[in-house]
Amino acid sequence: MSSATSTVKTGGGSLTRRRRFALIFRIVLAVVMLIFALFPVVWIFSASINPSNSLVNQKLIPDNPSFVNYVNLFESRMFPFRTWMWNSLMIATITTAFGVVFTAMAAYAFSRFRFRGRRSLLQTILLIQVFPNFLNMVALFLILQQLGAYIPQLGLNTHGGLILLYLGGILGVNTWLAKGYFDSIPRDLDEAATIDGASHWQTFWMVIMPLVRPILAVIGLLIFIGTYSEFVLARVMLTRVENYTLAVGLSLFISDQFANRWGVFAAGALIGAVPIVVIFLALQRYLVGGLTAGSVKG
Repeated sequence: MSSATSTVKTGGGSLTRRRRFALIFRIVLAVVMLIFALFPVVWIFSASINPSNSLVNQKLIPDNPSFVNYVNLFESRMFPFRTWMWNSLMIATITTAFGVVFTAMAAYAFSRFRFRGRRSLLQTILLIQVFPNFLNMVALFLILQQLGAYIPQLGLNTHGGLILLYLGGILGVNTWLAKGYFDSIPRDLDEAATIDGASHWQTFWMVIMPLVRPILAVIGLLIFIGTYSEFVLARVMLTRVENYTLAVGLSLFISDQFANRWGVFAAGALIGAVPIVVIFLALQRYLVGGLTAGSVKG
């Protein structure tokens, strides 16, 4: 009896030690991953308070740190940082708003309606998304050039034309993602709304939309981040400095061969990342549910 009791105690102690070891391992792993994720941010902040404007012999704690780079960033007349940031926020916000609405309507149509060519159209949309935008950069440039002759607000070097290109590029993959989530909503809700006399639009707007907020939050966040930080299309389609987006404008600080401003560039990059962090924190409760539900349903 005593030997059996000691065996149980020994087994329990071994199990407790394994649990403690697993907990310690998880904590150490979490700390290592946190340091790995935050180190680039800390390094960029260190560069932003380095008045030498150079990456040569950069230290984690620079000599004579100051915020002169932030002052130069906002006071420079040659590089209108405020205008660039406003342009990026405006373009990203408008693109996100229209993109979320159009994606929701397209996903609802593909999920709930049955029409000829539905499957082929879905496959075509997915196939088009395989090819990156820079492959059709010349075609997009010529389209905006021709469109600007009839509608100047949507031509080259306009924010309206850039928003139009962004909307055309984001709807495909986001429609697929949203459709998976729409498929997880029971059709009984649609039938109940129809019996109560609701139209398709009323069913979509008043019944379905409140239930799909998680996936719409995910799509909105992805669209905002993608358009806010996009560089290639904006660099090709916008030619005036005052029309630049933040990503294109910041590149001017490091584009000179002998006059790179790395400190000012780092300061602008940190300030420019603030809106994305704020939006991510505001929508984080929707992200896990929206991504997992939208990815496994089809």
